Amino acid sequence: MEAEFRPRMLLALQEKVSAVAESCATVVPRCQRCGRPMSHQDTRPVSWLARYGRLHAPVRRYRCLPCGWECRPLLQLLEVEPGRISGGLARLLAILAVVAPYPLAAQLAAALLGVTISPMGIWRVVQRLGKAAAQYHEALSHYHNDSRSQPDQIQEAPAAVVLGGDGCALGMQVRPRRRRERTGEAPFPRLPAVEEGQFREVKTGVLLLPGERVETAPGRRSLVRRFLVTCLGDADTIFRHLWAQLCELGWLGANTVVVIVGDGAEWIWNRAALFPRRCEILDFWHAVEHAWEFARLRFGEGSQQADGWVQQIAEDLRAGKVKEVITRLRRLRPRTPEQRANLGRLIRYYRENATRMRYDEYLRLGYGIGSGAVESAHKQVVHARMRQAGMRWSEAGARHLLALRLLLLNQNWAQWDQLRMVWVAA
Repeated sequence: MEAEFRPRMLLALQEKVSAVAESCATVVPRCQRCGRPMSHQDTRPVSWLARYGRLHAPVRRYRCLPCGWECRPLLQLLEVEPGRISGGLARLLAILAVVAPYPLAAQLAAALLGVTISPMGIWRVVQRLGKAAAQYHEALSHYHNDSRSQPDQIQEAPAAVVLGGDGCALGMQVRPRRRRERTGEAPFPRLPAVEEGQFREVKTGVLLLPGERVETAPGRRSLVRRFLVTCLGDADTIFRHLWAQLCELGWLGANTVVVIVGDGAEWIWNRAALFPRRCEILDFWHAVEHAWEFARLRFGEGSQQADGWVQQIAEDLRAGKVKEVITRLRRLRPRTPEQRANLGRLIRYYRENATRMRYDEYLRLGYGIGSGAVESAHKQVVHARMRQAGMRWSEAGARHLLALRLLLLNQNWAQWDQLRMVWVAA
């Protein structure tokens, strides 16, 4: 039935476009540079592809005689370019490309939208809209991290916010030189050279409220909502983005405790001082995994003794008895140099993170003791779309797709609808 009415919808849309073109022709634009009224140069027929088919309109071109600036107000109003696709259709195609590889997204566009477009056409849409999304995230981060910006007075900030961070490798295309920007804009900031293999690290952060965990099954909890942050860059960049997202959400009040959950990576703890009121938590399962490494060496792989020994360690750690655990470990007498070295690393790891292992207190406060939220965020943001078999990414392509995936996974549909294609028409 939709196929039967598709021509009628196209006809109705064409009538609407013609009406807008007639009303736009009666308004003389002013030059955006000097403010003078512009002169009408010519009128040419223009077509573009929309969701229901190709549309046509006579487009008037104006020119400012003193400064030479030209514009076509109708195309700017309709957000279209001659011979290309409309902004509304581009945003629908970008949704498909964010969740599926470009060839599959092109097939889905034909099956779901009735639009025939090549995978390269899908790729171009993602690059242009993704660049707009990346600029939005960078502008938001710059605004909230600018010392001159006045912080909002938050009246109802939450008492605690959980922040998690982690990194994963992404396969990259390695070129001898960077591609040039066509618009003459400043190039992307340089990333560290790829020293081993063709990989760069994508850092991801997750923000959530402790009280928004619900128990969906015995012993299993799920999040009501969470907000993701990611970047292809260094640790300072991801923490700037996390700070900006907290300010944008209104979750960072004067008395808010920022609960930072990490796997022991130094880049997380080194930047925790950004938050004066904070609580650092070492991921419980990483702490137990270090005990497993020593247990396998001491008792053997798959040994029931190893299982029982680690289970006792885990129960004591969960009860907040980290000092007692360290004392027992020091009493052990390993038999081989390898066991002694591994035991020394385990004791040192627990001793250095003892202040982050008060798990009984964290559970009582409802903070949680695991970094599963950020690890699952990695799978959704990066793995599900960008780490499929054989995928390699350019720097710009990875940045643009990551920016769009953030908007989609954070369900920021208002900002998605405001994305505009980079203007290239003369």
